[in-house]
Amino acid sequence: MSDDSTPSADDGESFGVEPGTYRHFKGARYEVIGVGRHSETEEPYVFYRTTTTPPTSWVRPLTMFVEPVSRDGYEGPRFARVDDDAD
Repeated sequence: MSDDSTPSADDGESFGVEPGTYRHFKGARYEVIGVGRHSETEEPYVFYRTTTTPPTSWVRPLTMFVEPVSRDGYEGPRFARVDDDAD
């Protein structure tokens, strides 16, 4: 098992996934809480929640969170960081 205090190449920060507000390619906004690892596989996952009330929590593999999407005429990131103050 790895030391939790030692950053690795697949930690969220090295992929540009830091806590904050992100827009999903379908338009919904989410608050990223952070990146953690699966206890058995050590695969990194992004923990996030809706910005609606009440919030709903979600978890997604980091690789899926950062991968580009090509669907229904859209080509771009699945999630894009937005200013926390933006409407």
